[in-house]
Parts: sequence; structure tokens; C-alpha cells
Amino acid sequence: MVRKFLYVIAALVVLAIAGAFAYRFYGVELMRMAMVPGERFQTAAPFSPAAYREQKMWLARPDLPGNPALWTPTGYTPRTTPGGAAVFFIHPTSYLSRAHWNAPVTDAEANARAALFLRGQASAFNAVGEIWAPRYRQATFGAFLTTEADADRALAFAYRDVAAAFDAFLTAIPRDRPVILAGHSQGALHLTRLLRERVATDPALKRRIVAAYVVGWPVSTATDLAALGLPACTAPAQRGCILSWQSFAEPADPKLVLDTYDATTGFDGKPRRGTPMLCTNPILGTPGTAPASANRGTLLPNEGMTQARIAPGLVPARCGERGLLLIGSPPEVGPYTLPGNNYHVYDYSLFWGDVRADAARRMAAQ
Repeated sequence: MVRKFLYVIAALVVLAIAGAFAYRFYGVELMRMAMVPGERFQTAAPFSPAAYREQKMWLARPDLPGNPALWTPTGYTPRTTPGGAAVFFIHPTSYLSRAHWNAPVTDAEANARAALFLRGQASAFNAVGEIWAPRYRQATFGAFLTTEADADRALAFAYRDVAAAFDAFLTAIPRDRPVILAGHSQGALHLTRLLRERVATDPALKRRIVAAYVVGWPVSTATDLAALGLPACTAPAQRGCILSWQSFAEPADPKLVLDTYDATTGFDGKPRRGTPMLCTNPILGTPGTAPASANRGTLLPNEGMTQARIAPGLVPARCGERGLLLIGSPPEVGPYTLPGNNYHVYDYSLFWGDVRADAARRMAAQ
């Protein structure tokens, strides 16, 4: 299992090929032709929370053999004693086919990629508790390349599975267990809705939240944050708060991200145009600037691609004016950057050691 992983989220090669290389060489229009489904959106019966009582509906959970979220690089170990936090992790897009708007939960290729994401991303949380990561009928990658109404329907359909899994997760864990919420990219998008609909409306659940890591998806501090039910993290040991970042090397060209963001409406119904995005520097656990020497460790491969390692002191970070996380000169962490020096693919791996330390610090806080 470990041998299949270790190219620093090598699974993200697929996103890189689909996102970066195709964009650079063939352009957005050809990318849409290649990846946006040609069929109309097809709905299906929703999964109930009862469906998520079965092991087969989870990519990671405490009793799952071969749990990919328990992977660690050399020198690190997952928590082995009961207790700690219950971590609900929503994986990013791993379904790239244009055959359907939503992935079947039995799609072997998408599930294999998702398991790789868990090793490279969710593993950062395995020292503080038990990780639960559901299979869900995620929207395909092409849904993010079009403004068709079917794309929104596909995302809403995917969220229903996430919500059902979350209800099953809450039923399965002790009622006093602290909870960490985390996701990336599409997973972070679904997490924003989960925060609005589940956390913001449930005071008892809100008190249990250690932190919510909304990574790789923009959150407007002006139009979105208040609806999520938790404040932004402004202190490194603060509990019950939200962290969010989107990584760009410099010189950054975030036009693709900002143009899309500025054309959307916030959770309060007002335009997001010109509003700052929530930015947490994961090295600090707050907004601000940190040198590379403070970075606790970036997840990297070795030359043989058989085992990952942690390299401290490699990547600096600072929150820019608009709310992007700027990481200085492009670091050599892999060839899969997106246009504009966008390090979206590496949002977690750039700061794997910092995320691990951040979760432990917030768990220890009172």
C-alpha cells in the first residue's frame, strides 16, 4: 500500500495532467470538451445515514482494515490509543471521467485516487484521533469547468451523500467526543455547506468542534464567514474556529481563481466581488507571515518514489492582501502546479508538519 502512494500525493498527477498540462497546451475550451459530461444530469435515490453503517461506504474509519488515513512518513506514527478527536475528512475530486456527472461509489479508479489523497492529506490528523472519510458520489472534475446548471445539480447531489455520512458519523462516535472537520477542494466546498447546515444550527455540536480546516476553497470574510457558525482562527491555540488557505508561489497570477470568485454570490446573498478571502497561515495557525525556517515539514518523495519524507524549513508563507497564501519562489515539490503558480495540488503537503502540529495544539487547548 505504502509503495503505491509515495510520490507526494502522486495521485495528484491525474489532476495535474487534467488541470495543468491540458490547460497549458490545449486551452480551457478543449479541456471542457474533454472533461465536461455530455449526458444530462441523472438523479438517483439518496443514501440514508443507515447506509453509512457499513464499512464499504467508507474510505477510512477506525475499524477499517488497511485504513489509508493511518499512513505516516518515516519518523511519525499515528495515534494508537483510544480517544482523542473524531476527524471527519471530505476528500477532494478523484473522479475524472466525463461518463457521468457524479461518480459511482464503486468506481475503483476514483476510489484508489481518493485513498491516495487520504494518505497525503488526512494523514496529517492521525496523531490526534480517529479519521472517518466517506465514499460519496462526488461531482466529476468537469463540473468545475462549466457554468451549466447540471454542474450545480451534481455538486448538490454529492453533498447529500456527505451529509448522510456525517449524520452516521455523529451517531457512531461518543456524544462527548471532540470533532475536527477537514476537507480539500471539492471536499472543502461541501464542508462549507456542512458548517452552515449542521454546525451553525446545532449549539451542542458547535461546542464540540476543535477546528474546521476549509482548505483549497475560497471563503469570503465579508459574505460567507458569518454563515458558517464558527469564527476565523486568530490565535494558534484557539478552539472552535476555521482555518482556510489557497497556496500560490510568486509571482502569483490568481486571475482564474479571482475572476470566478468575483463573479459569485456569497452565503449572505451579496456579491463576493472585491471581498477578501479568509487566509490562515498554517505555519502560524493565524494570519500573518512566517519564514521557511518555521515550517515544520513539507511532505516530499525520495528519488526512488517508494517512501515519502518530511523536509522542514523548506517553504515560507504569508497571507497576501486579497487573502491568498503566498509561498515565495516556486518550491520544488513536484511538477504538478496549476496555471498562475497555483499550488492548489499541494495545499496540505506543503505544510503537512504544520497541520499536524496545529491540530495537536488546538486539541490540547482548553
